[in-house]
Amino acid sequence: MKTLCEARITCYLPQANRRCPGLCSPLGGLRWDQGPVQEPEQPRRKRNVCKPPEETQRPPTLQEIKQKIDSYNTREKNCLGMKLSEDGTYTGFIKVHLKLRRPVTVPAGIRPQSIYDAIKEVNLAATTDKRTSFYLPLDAIKQLHISSTTTVSEVIQGLLKKFMVVDNPQKFALFKRIHKDGQVLFQKLSIADCPLYLRLLAGPDNDVLSFVLKENETGEVEWDAFSIPELQNFLTILEKEEQDKIQQVQKKYDKFRQKLEEALRESQGKPG
Repeated sequence: MKTLCEARITCYLPQANRRCPGLCSPLGGLRWDQGPVQEPEQPRRKRNVCKPPEETQRPPTLQEIKQKIDSYNTREKNCLGMKLSEDGTYTGFIKVHLKLRRPVTVPAGIRPQSIYDAIKEVNLAATTDKRTSFYLPLDAIKQLHISSTTTVSEVIQGLLKKFMVVDNPQKFALFKRIHKDGQVLFQKLSIADCPLYLRLLAGPDNDVLSFVLKENETGEVEWDAFSIPELQNFLTILEKEEQDKIQQVQKKYDKFRQKLEEALRESQGKPG
């Protein structure tokens, strides 16, 4: 079983005040019968079926990794190259675009993280039970310094920790965005994938490959992933939206009533 890597994740965000959750089953969607069934030939229709998992590729050798890193660094123009260690691991930078359309939950009433807190890895979120919600800037870009063994799960957890977000990491997912045949495609990454290896294979051009943090849309709301205060907050928001809709409908029909009453008064004042 693959264990999580103890890799240090550093976020460089000079403009911030603070430094900083589907692969379908191989059997999903397929029907297994007890025996061959003869069916009349019919025109084939396109169906969305789950593709069987691809064969595991041979891991690259140390020499191949070194060649890829050398090629990567020659194309990197922002002094953000990768460094190879003696044990075969390497470190480098990735950029993550934040596309979160829902508010995140953070601790309320705590001071910004200091350099001492960052060095000592002090968890300021654990110093208070008060919570508040706010929207992160849409499409903000965060640069992370990670290792080749850093997994998607660790990248998500590292981003949330840097922003002191206390939401369940399972609410978020990391996607890779690629350009193919003039189209922009998003593919959800497995929590065990290593983003820096994908970055190395694609090269330093972010137009070829980039990473995006989004809500983990599974098609169904996982209510168990929300805390009691969050669920209560949802109810409050729904009640407010309900009252706003009621007021809008009431104002709409109040205007109709006024116009009808004015029309009645004018018709009554005219000689019959």
